[in-house]
Amino acid sequence: MASVLLNKRIEFCASHRYHKPEWDAAKNRATFGACNNDPGHGHNYMLEVTVAGEVDQRTGMVVNLFDLKRVLLQVLEEFDHKHLNQDCPEFRDLNPSVENITRVIWGLLDGQFAPARLAR
Repeated sequence: MASVLLNKRIEFCASHRYHKPEWDAAKNRATFGACNNDPGHGHNYMLEVTVAGEVDQRTGMVVNLFDLKRVLLQVLEEFDHKHLNQDCPEFRDLNPSVENITRVIWGLLDGQFAPARLAR
């Protein structure tokens, strides 16, 4: 049987600031503009996760959507309504850009949906 893709979207809210402490104020401002303003600013993020896998003949599912949502909520609990730079160890030394947030969340989700796999 062919692999099937299953998408799930979920929102979370967080604030952040782009800032590199090893740079002076002028370089931070020139590089990050208003995103460097202290104490930061917030966003409503939309996380879209795609899992891929074979449809289980017994259940008719790639992954149970209830289980998928439970895992996503559990992972996002660490970030939701938090100041990413101040409250989340993953971003103490890593600017919380969308790209870096994606990489961190990917690392937390990868391998959680076996036998399906995280595809996107």
